[in-house]
Order: sequence, then C-alpha cells, then structure tokens
Amino acid sequence: MIQTWQITPTETRKLELDASTLDEVTQRLPEGYYSTFRTFDGGTRVLGLSSHLQRLYKPVATPEVDELFLRRQLSALLEPYRHGEARVRTIMTKEGQVYLSIAPLSLLPREVYENGVRVETTELQRKHPRLKSTSFIGRSDSERKHLAKEGIFEALLVKDGEILEGMTSNFFYVGKGDNVPYIGTARDGILLGITRETILDIGRGRGLMVKYQPLKLSQLEAIHEAFITSSSRGVVPVVQVDEVTIGQGSPGPITKELLAAYEAHVLEIAEKI
Repeated sequence: MIQTWQITPTETRKLELDASTLDEVTQRLPEGYYSTFRTFDGGTRVLGLSSHLQRLYKPVATPEVDELFLRRQLSALLEPYRHGEARVRTIMTKEGQVYLSIAPLSLLPREVYENGVRVETTELQRKHPRLKSTSFIGRSDSERKHLAKEGIFEALLVKDGEILEGMTSNFFYVGKGDNVPYIGTARDGILLGITRETILDIGRGRGLMVKYQPLKLSQLEAIHEAFITSSSRGVVPVVQVDEVTIGQGSPGPITKELLAAYEAHVLEIAEKI
C-alpha cells in the first residue's frame, strides 16, 4: 500500500490518491523533480540521502521546506517500517511544494541476481539528463507498459548508436584492455546515480580500471559482462541486450564481485536519516 503526504511548514497532510504504483502517484501530482530510494536498517538509513536531496532541491529556487525539516518528517513517517524496509519517493514541484510517497519495499527475487536479466534498447531520451524530472515518467509510460508485457527487465536509452543509461538505472559494461579488465560507463548525457557512484568507488578500491565511455551498440558482442545499478535494486547483472547474449549468458566474475561487495558494505555506508 502506497501512502502519500504533502509536507508544508505547518502540517504534514496525508493525500488520498487512487494509485497503485509510485509512478502513478507521481503522475497525479504537479510537475517537478523527484528522487527514489530504499531504506536500510529498519527504515533508519538511506544510501546517499544527502545526494538524493541535493538533486531534489537544486533545480528549485524557493522550496517550501528545507532539507533538515524534510529529513525529520521522513524519519517520523518511516516509523511504521522499523520492522521492515520501505521504498520512498520524494517529489518537489517547480513551485517548491514537497511530497513524500512511501511503500513497503518489495525485494527482487534472489534468482534475478543469480541468473541476470534481459534488457532492450530504446531511442527514448531525457530532455535534461542531469535532472530527474517527473515529466519523463509520463513520456516513458508506454515503454514501461511494453516492458511489463514482454517480461523485459529494463530499457537502455540509446543516442547516436551509444548506450547511455537505463530508463530507471545506470548502465555498466566490463571489457578488457591489454588483457586488463575494466568497467565502462557513460559520464555525459546521463543522470549521475547515487548507486553508480558507490559502485565506481568500490571498483576503484578493488583495483579495477574505470573507462568513462558509452558502449556502442556495435560493440555489444565484444563485451564480457554488463550490469545496471539503481538505488532500489542495487547491482543487477545483465545477460542479454536485445538479441545479443552478453558473455557466457550468465553473470560474470567482476559483476558478482561488485554485487557481493555492495551488499556487504551498503549498510555501513548508508546515512542515518
């Protein structure tokens, strides 16, 4: 069950919205900007919460409430989730109104991480890649419905023959240069995800080289591994893009290493709300 509130300086007002998903909630609210994340440690911690909120506040000149106030309200509203976890969406309209939507966290089946997922490419684009605009949710609605109908996990946004990012995630690939493995990802024309930055830090800490270069569609058959990252799902191995099988058709060793490291350390690096 999704619950939604408008946060104002004088009250936290619960809204009654006819919506069964966070995307449906978002489309029923005024246009603006949003960020989505999951909680850890019984609803008390969030990975990169400061970055999530900075991304929310930066485009708006006059927010109705400040970040500290929003944190306090979020912490109070998450009290019922102390024995579980939640998925949260924060929304700020262009006029500075603030909304919070909270739903119980539904984790992906373990088989998704063990076996990997199938994704497809699309020409869909964000108008302003650095801004997480709610208008993109409406424009991508038909693509989301298509993915659900076909049982495809995610869509990858392609521009000029290059894979930039996922529709709701960041995209990584693993290649080898001079027999030395590296992880590659786009840096320009994408939303700079919080989990993406965490994985880059983990990768560097394990001695992996990072190549900031989008993958060309023509190079798909040459890469060894691929995966996507997002705040709610962590690291998800990709084993097929369109009709191309990635590597051996199963999660590769570097993807598995990064996934294990992320899951082992995410709680200790997550911020207290």
